[in-house]
Parts: sequence; structure tokens; C-alpha cells
Amino acid sequence: MKSEAPDLITFGESMALFMPPEHRALERAVSLEQGFGGAESNVAIGAARLGVSVGWFGALGDDPFGHMIVKALRGEGVDVSRAKLSSEASTGLMFRESVAGRLAVHYYRSNSAASQMAPEDLNEDYIRGSKLLHVTGITMALSESCRRTVLRAVEIAKEAGVPVSFDPNLRLKLWPIEEARETLLPMAAQADYFLPGWDELQLLYETSDWEHVKARLSELKAISIVKSKDDQTVVLNKGKMDTIPFYPADNVVDTVGAGDGFCSGFLSGIVKGMSPVEAVRLASVTGSLAVQMRGDWEALPTWQAAAQRLDGKVWVER
Repeated sequence: MKSEAPDLITFGESMALFMPPEHRALERAVSLEQGFGGAESNVAIGAARLGVSVGWFGALGDDPFGHMIVKALRGEGVDVSRAKLSSEASTGLMFRESVAGRLAVHYYRSNSAASQMAPEDLNEDYIRGSKLLHVTGITMALSESCRRTVLRAVEIAKEAGVPVSFDPNLRLKLWPIEEARETLLPMAAQADYFLPGWDELQLLYETSDWEHVKARLSELKAISIVKSKDDQTVVLNKGKMDTIPFYPADNVVDTVGAGDGFCSGFLSGIVKGMSPVEAVRLASVTGSLAVQMRGDWEALPTWQAAAQRLDGKVWVER
């Protein structure tokens, strides 16, 4: 079964994305740019560009948007052989706009094909044959059946000795914080790699006291990768704490893909055999490059581009 499964597997909802050109507000836009996005598929694309064998699966509508997403992922080198196109539900949609200089996202994903995923949709051998399973809190927020699907996928992975990575990806437009806490904190306790942001931890643990949060994280078996803590990333690993500064971004254009870019770099580093600290250094580069172009995943770098920056080599423009 090993030969049939990619090294890294993730799953969730990908949506068609529409946004006005030139950072305009939706109500004043006369045209919209089309793309797609989703935390898990963004991570899959990033890992594929870094040379990692990666698969993404989920449910999409058997509609133009679903076909567009599958074709694009396949074109990026992501295995989509386990993705499903539903004739009974549509692909989710999201719209992004700029309101008073700040980003606003509007979801149209209720009753989408992805929200109807169920544990019986999982290909268990596919998960068992991988080297790393990555799941997010977004999928768990979509529906009760999605929540059960994530829990079952993690159970399959753990039974097979496959490490589990978990990014809470807290989205308060999808569920209230009280419900999120009840679901995400137990999931963090099952993970081997836990990748929260500092802002998320303050909401989940109901405190901004770093020492208290650090003590809570130390209770987990997971290696915790805390993003955006004082312009650096904190790695907590079996009682040891390392801090890695952000890799500078030359030209910040769109911050939406930063977290997924970071995650793709970290997971790729782990699959490539790097230590957690080395993987975070790679993640800092991929996260930095991800924000320098418009879109959720378009600016994610190739391994050559990321390695060049890790090595400190000068960029040759012409």
C-alpha cells in the first residue's frame, strides 16, 4: 500500500474564489477575478512545489468550479485521485474584498459538497500508506459529519503509526469560540505536530499570559509550533524552547496565504527529514514568499527558490 499513497496527505474543502481587481469593494466592482482556495489544498500545492509527494482529497460539486479546482491541483502535481465530485451538492464559494483598507471574506459554503463528507468516504489504505497526515480545524467546523470524518482519519493514521499534524485554523465565521474550544483542544491533544498562531492560542486558552499558555502546551505530547509570537516562531519540543525570527518579506501584497505557506514549508521540511527547527526556517521562507503576490497560493515557491533563500544566495534579476 505504501507505493499507492503520497508521503503527505491532507483533506478538506476547497472553494471557488472571486475578488474584485485593484483591491476594490465588492459592491463597487464591475468585474471579478476567479481563482480558488482552501487551507488544505493551499498546503498541498505548496508542498508539491517544494518537491514533496502530496495528495489532497475532499468533496467538490460536479460543476465548473469543482472541475476547475481538480484540474488546477492535478496540474500543480498534487494527487487528487481520491477527490470526489458530487452531483447532489455544489462547490463552495468565497468572495474577498477590501473594506476600509482591511480584508473581508464572505463564505457561501453551507450545504456544500465538502460539508457533507462522512467517515465512510475515507480511503483507509490511502491514509495508512502515507508518512504524514495533516488536518485542520476548518474541516471540523463545516459540519458534524465532517468532524467525525477528521476524527476517523486521525484514528486510522494513529493505528497505522502515521504522524498527525494539526493546524487549528480558527475561523469564527464558521462557529462560536465555545464550540471551537470543545473540539480543537482535544484534537491538539492527539496531534504529533500542533501548529497554532499566538492569536489563536489566546482565544483557545482564554489568556494572553504566555507562561500559562506555554505550560498548557507542554502538557501535550505534540511538538508545538507557535506562529507569530513577537515577530518570531516558537518551537516547543519536549521541554525545550527555540525561537526562529520571521524571514523578511520584501513586498507584502496579500497576507491571506501566509499561514498556509508557512504550514506547507514546515510539513515539507518534516517529510524531507529536517528537524522541527530546520523545518520552521524553511516555513519562514515559504510564508514570507507567499504574501508577495495576490491570491491564496499563487506565490508559493518552488524548492529551488526556497533553498536559494535558505542558503542566502543573491537573486539574479537578469
